[in-house]
Amino acid sequence: MGGCCCCFPSKPRRENPMHPAAEPLIQGTPNHTPPHHQPPPVITSTDEGKNAVVRLKNGFQRFKMNIFDKNPKLFEPLKKDQSPKTRHCSIGSAIEFALVVLKVEYIVVIGHSRCAGIRELLSLKDEGPNAYHFIEDWVKIGMNAKNKVQRENRLLPFDDQCTVLEKEAVNVSLRNLNSYPFVKDRMSKGALHLIGARYDFVHGSFETWEP
Repeated sequence: MGGCCCCFPSKPRRENPMHPAAEPLIQGTPNHTPPHHQPPPVITSTDEGKNAVVRLKNGFQRFKMNIFDKNPKLFEPLKKDQSPKTRHCSIGSAIEFALVVLKVEYIVVIGHSRCAGIRELLSLKDEGPNAYHFIEDWVKIGMNAKNKVQRENRLLPFDDQCTVLEKEAVNVSLRNLNSYPFVKDRMSKGALHLIGARYDFVHGSFETWEP
């Protein structure tokens, strides 16, 4: 094994872009007492914290005046690349990796009985305040399926409508899968099969179908 050791005749100094003058790497007199023997710091006032905030504000002001305002075009590419994206890539990347790299041949989308998300979807009002921060936005993916179930099965009890909607929600996911180009490509070549399924853990049954 090799290593690299850099020796300096004195303690190196670093440049602080927020301050016009150079700033020492470590300020004050060094304390050579072992860490486990050092007493805890005693804070007697909040002046130090206030000074830190003032230094931070002054640093931003100097940066804006001395660097940003003099060359704003330098920061345009950074601003553009940091703009929020609406494309959610976590699920898509997992599917793409499975198909393109692992060469997965079957994707099974499974719903299940007594699904709380499905019950929430079926109970969701078209108009009205949200009861949760994120749950409504999640289950609204299946709004078209919900409307179909209520339209075609309006005479069924609520629990039976949930059972039908559990299957329809799986079909929504299967259709969404077909919107990915790498899924559509492998489907057209016969290299991929999509299967819908519902697991009824109350009666111990497992139903499957192809879209």
